[in-house]
Amino acid sequence: MTHQAYLLQARQMQALSFAVHIPLVCFGIALPALVVFTELRYLRTGDDLYRTLARRWSRVMVALFAAGVVTGTILSFEMGLLWPAFTSRFGSVFGLGFAIEGFSFFLEAIFIGIYVYGWDRLPPRWHAVTGIPVVVAGFTGSWMVITVNGWMNHPQGFRIVNGRVVDVHPLTALFGNPFFWHELIHMYVAGYIVTGFLLAAPYAWAGLRGRWGRYERTAFAIPFAVAALASPVQVLVGDWAGRVVAKDEPVKLAALEGLGKTTKGAPIHVLGWYRNGEIVAGVEIPRLLSLLADHNPNATVQGLDAVPAADRPPVNVVRVAFQLMVGIGTMLALLGLAFVGFRWRRGRLPRSAWFYRAAVVAGPLSVVALISGWVVTEVGRQPWVVYHVMRTSQAVTGASGIPVGYGALVAVYVALAGAVAWVLVRLARTPLRAAASAATVTDEV
Repeated sequence: MTHQAYLLQARQMQALSFAVHIPLVCFGIALPALVVFTELRYLRTGDDLYRTLARRWSRVMVALFAAGVVTGTILSFEMGLLWPAFTSRFGSVFGLGFAIEGFSFFLEAIFIGIYVYGWDRLPPRWHAVTGIPVVVAGFTGSWMVITVNGWMNHPQGFRIVNGRVVDVHPLTALFGNPFFWHELIHMYVAGYIVTGFLLAAPYAWAGLRGRWGRYERTAFAIPFAVAALASPVQVLVGDWAGRVVAKDEPVKLAALEGLGKTTKGAPIHVLGWYRNGEIVAGVEIPRLLSLLADHNPNATVQGLDAVPAADRPPVNVVRVAFQLMVGIGTMLALLGLAFVGFRWRRGRLPRSAWFYRAAVVAGPLSVVALISGWVVTEVGRQPWVVYHVMRTSQAVTGASGIPVGYGALVAVYVALAGAVAWVLVRLARTPLRAAASAATVTDEV
């Protein structure tokens, strides 16, 4: 195997693009559903507040969709330019998934245009119907990409004969592997968590600054309630995902904990640093890793010593990302449970300033947890691009010029971030076109 001089730069470029694109994917998954739900509330109640809110959020949806088009196009080019051996060798296996993703993208683009420009041109009920394909296309497009990622973690549906991929069964490869369902549900729940907390954060901030009318309360309550309900569910999905990883990717599990040696009744260490086969300065919780991995506190967990050093991922990168994901996810779940419990008992929104400060912080923290989770998934699989089939170093391009492309990519993303921020600020400052309902002011959502 020839060492590729630009392997690290190619990984960094791909990581940067994923970190920028994945939060936009969350909005593509969840924001159309929130917009359509809010419009349906308008149709049911006749309250113009819901129509105003849905219309304003639909403009945000368009801005973020446009940004996602840019980042998604860059990712598509990177797959072929940075990893040509991977795409040329396995394109027949996962190509179906990307083809369906492309059709979903065009369907979403068409109906987003109809939905946004149809507010005053279509009958209200037909207008709401045009939002449904946007919801469906947002689901199917990202669904296909997730199936490809699941296949990369658990490749199947093909054979390799004399270095060539033969006997390809795309449906088995993409939809029949055990990583498909837990990755799909984990990502979709994360989409609603990230979208809900981020969308609610500006309204929580407005409330802290004294603007807390019915519009702000409703605009906060809808997305925050969705995120609050999804966050505790994610804890259960994470437990499911962890047990699948323990069975099919034991080296990744060992890296998550920094478990140097195969151990019966393996502990978990909170915080600390992996060095020389053990965790330094961490707080040990006995037998917890075995309990989580196998629901048995005495189960044997494979350590990093089971494979050569060349077949291990960068332990501290994976471990820190995992602890960030779990720590933030736990805090968000507790915040969600507190909100749901308060709402259930009191029948109104909380009034504590500390709660709304936490709601403001929850938005960016949810993005950190999201990206950390993808670091665990992708870096934890290293050094393999296709697990136990193709190494990342075998897939990377041998072409020069990656550092130049990396610099150009950073410039593009900085400009894109500035443009999106400018558009969102302009949208936020646009006066409300429709007054809220003159009905009695309540917290009902």
